[in-house]
Amino acid sequence: MREIWSEQRKLEIWLRVELLASEALCAHGLVPETDLAQIKTRAAFSIDRCKELERTLNHDVIAFTTNVAENIGAPASRWFHFGLTSSDVIDTAMAIQMVESANILIEDVEALRKVIAAKAKQYQFTPMIGRSHGIHAEPTTFGLKMALMYDEFGRALRRLTTARETAAVGKLSGAVGTNAHLSPEIEKYVCEKLGLRPAPIATQIVQRDLHAEFVGVLALVGASIERWATEFRHLQRTEVLEAEEYFARGQKGSSAMPHKRNPITGERLCGLARVLRGNALAAMENVALWHERDISHSSVERIIFPDSCTLLDYMLVTLARLTEGLLVYPANMERNLALSLGLWNSQTVLLALIKKGLTREEAYELVQRNSMKTWEAKHAGRQDADFLAQLKSDPEVSKHFQPGELEKLCSLDFHFKEVKARFAKLGIN
Repeated sequence: MREIWSEQRKLEIWLRVELLASEALCAHGLVPETDLAQIKTRAAFSIDRCKELERTLNHDVIAFTTNVAENIGAPASRWFHFGLTSSDVIDTAMAIQMVESANILIEDVEALRKVIAAKAKQYQFTPMIGRSHGIHAEPTTFGLKMALMYDEFGRALRRLTTARETAAVGKLSGAVGTNAHLSPEIEKYVCEKLGLRPAPIATQIVQRDLHAEFVGVLALVGASIERWATEFRHLQRTEVLEAEEYFARGQKGSSAMPHKRNPITGERLCGLARVLRGNALAAMENVALWHERDISHSSVERIIFPDSCTLLDYMLVTLARLTEGLLVYPANMERNLALSLGLWNSQTVLLALIKKGLTREEAYELVQRNSMKTWEAKHAGRQDADFLAQLKSDPEVSKHFQPGELEKLCSLDFHFKEVKARFAKLGIN
C-alpha cells in the first residue's frame, strides 16, 4: 500500500497518462509518428531533478513535465503534455491509485472473513449470555456473535467494491473541462487504456464528491473494525473475561502493574478509526470548491488519501490477527450465563402464558413478580434464588403448565434451534 502512494509510483502513473495522451494524439494525426517514437523511447524522470526544479518553479507538475521534456529533447518534447492541464494528469493518476488501493483492501477483507468464519464454526454452539444495555438479556452463542461479525464485513466488502467503481473516473478535458483543446475521443482512449471511465462532465478537476464517497467508505469500514474491537475489549474485562487478546510470552502489560494483560490491540484499532473518520470529514470539506476549481483540496488530499488507505490496510490485517489469536473461554461464558439465575427465560415464559390465554399485561405481571423474587432471594442468600424454582412454586403460574413443560421451555436448546439455519443463510459451512 505504501508503494502505491509513494512519490515514485505517483510519477510513474503521471508518465503513463502523458504517454497515452501522446499516443492518442498521434492516432488522431496531430503528433508525427517519429516524434511519438522519440517520446516513448526517451521519456523518463528523476525524482531528485523534479524536486530541484520544483524549488524554483513551485509547481510539481511543471517540474515533472520539464524534467521529462529535458530527457525527450527537441523537437518531440513539444508534444509532451500537449493540451492537458495539471489536474488531467493528477486526478486521472489518483483514480488509478484509489483503484489499486481498493484492490488491496478488498483482499484484506476477504482474508479477514475467512478468519471470522473459522472462529464462528468453531464456537457455533458455545453458549453465552447476550447483553443489551450491558445487562444480561437472553442466551446466544459465541459462534452467532462471530457470524454477525462475518456478515458485517460482507457489507464492508460490498462497500469497498462499490467505492472502487466510484473512484475509477479519469478526465482529460482541459483547464475548465470543456475539451476545447483535446477532443473527448482522446480522453476516452486514455481512460479506457487505464481501466477508467471518463468523467461525463468535469471542471478542471474530477468532482470531489466522488472522492469523499471513497474516503467515507474507508471510514465506515474503520467504524466496523472499531465496533468489533470494542466488543472484544468488553469481553476481556476482568468481571467478564469471556474472550481475551492473545498475550505473547515475554509481553508486558504495564510499567507499574506486572499482572496486567490489557486489550491494547483493540484499543489501538479504536483510536485509528477516529483518524479515518476525521479524514472522511476533511474529504467532505473538499467538495465545495470555488467555481471550476481552487487548490484548497490539494494539500488535504496529499495527506488523507495515503494515510486513510494505509491505515485501513493496517487495521484490517491487525483485526484479522487479533481475531485469529483470540483466546475464548467457554467456561467463563457458562459461569456468566449462570449469574442470571435463569432469568433469561423471562420472555419465553411470558409468551407461553399468553399462548395459554392470559392477556399480555397479566402474563407480564406474573413473570416480573417471580423475576423480582428471584433477585431478592439472591441478595438474601437464599437457596431458592432460581427463576425456574420460583415459577414452579407460584401456583398462579404453575397451574398453566404440565409437569416438565416449564423445564423444557427454560432450556438453551429452545434458544438455539435456529442457529444452523442462520449459519446456512450466511454461507458459513
